[in-house]
Amino acid sequence: METGEEIRQIRLDKIEKLKEMGINPYPYGYERTHYSNEILKDFETLSESKKDVSLAGRIMSIRGHGKTGFGHIVDDKGRLQIYVRKDQLSEKDFAVFKLLDIGDFIGITGEVFKTRTEEITVIVKGLTFLSKAIRPLPIVKEKEQNGDRQVFDQFADVEQRYRQRYLDLLVNPDVKGIFVKRSKIISYIRSYLEGMGFLEVETPALQPIYGGAFARPFVTHHNALNMKLYMRIADELYLKRLIIGGIDKVFEICKDFRNEGIDRFHNPEFTMLEFYAAFKDYNYLMDTIEDMINKTAIEVCGTGRITFQGNDIDLTPPWERLTIVDSIKKYAGVDVEALETDELKEVVEKMGVEVEKFWSRANLIEQIFDEKVEKKLINPVFITDYPIEISPLSKVHREKKGVVERFELFIAGKELANAFSELNDPVDQRQRLEKQTELRQDPLL
Repeated sequence: METGEEIRQIRLDKIEKLKEMGINPYPYGYERTHYSNEILKDFETLSESKKDVSLAGRIMSIRGHGKTGFGHIVDDKGRLQIYVRKDQLSEKDFAVFKLLDIGDFIGITGEVFKTRTEEITVIVKGLTFLSKAIRPLPIVKEKEQNGDRQVFDQFADVEQRYRQRYLDLLVNPDVKGIFVKRSKIISYIRSYLEGMGFLEVETPALQPIYGGAFARPFVTHHNALNMKLYMRIADELYLKRLIIGGIDKVFEICKDFRNEGIDRFHNPEFTMLEFYAAFKDYNYLMDTIEDMINKTAIEVCGTGRITFQGNDIDLTPPWERLTIVDSIKKYAGVDVEALETDELKEVVEKMGVEVEKFWSRANLIEQIFDEKVEKKLINPVFITDYPIEISPLSKVHREKKGVVERFELFIAGKELANAFSELNDPVDQRQRLEKQTELRQDPLL
């Protein structure tokens, strides 16, 4: 078996052969008339007209048989079979076909037809070399069986797929649908909020004082000003300043940065939506969020009932609302209100969690929820009324003592949103922020 370096050298040698033939292996452009999906959709019309089509893409399979050959070309819209016959091409173009490798980009011109197996195909009459790939792709073997695409030797290394998304997109075409849906989700959310009268803004990514969340920031240095700056962990404080300035409804969809752990659900940089409305409370926010997410699902997926990681999830409002205390009682069988702090510590320790010395009763309740409840919340549910000690930016509950008007939204066992009736008592706010600052002293910051 050839090594990676040997394969690379073979392909470099092919580049030299192309140049000897007077062909630029990396030309500047190519005019196409159709994408693959358009040819598949309009096959009847195209085949009847006998007009040639031109498309460009990447060769993802090649099967040569002497004076003929088949292959598949993949473009931005899909995948299409091509058929090459020596008597349909110039001698030069057929020689170029013989120099093709999987991963190369080509442009082709030809007529559409169906093979004996009823696969829509383009018979190539003209071939333009567009770009040579000098490194091999992780090839996925596949075949059509009973009309279904059967995949073998799938490119499934999770670590490599996430670190090299371009390869993941190349060899796992279904992945592109995730990117498309994500783009549509953000686009619809933007239009939804604008329709509600919210103004989209941009706030600083580099901040002299980081805040808005309890997280460790990335630290950098501004040379011209000779000062330490922090990459934002949230855009909250700047959005609130706009509310103070008289803009009643604002939102931002932006990148935030948190210098903490990494796993599939926690990235050092991530996209987050924050929106603020003057004179509204957490009930308004819950109503808005459930309506927005349900309508986004209908817009993007065509339905408010979706399947995620094997779970059937119904996003149709109204969603369940549970206090954090009631959720622990329902899903963990623990009545935290009936237990003393020492008894709560014993419950947490039995879960295998090491209890920190500074943890308050509120921290213990939060740990029980994290360990025993969160992953069970599959259908959307708002968990409400958190202890005041772990919610420094929330207004105290108007009816209940010791808790605040805050909620977190959970779907499929993951937190999707965190919001609250905004604390606007300046004295109370300063006292809580000073207490929070004491808890997060870090010599590295």
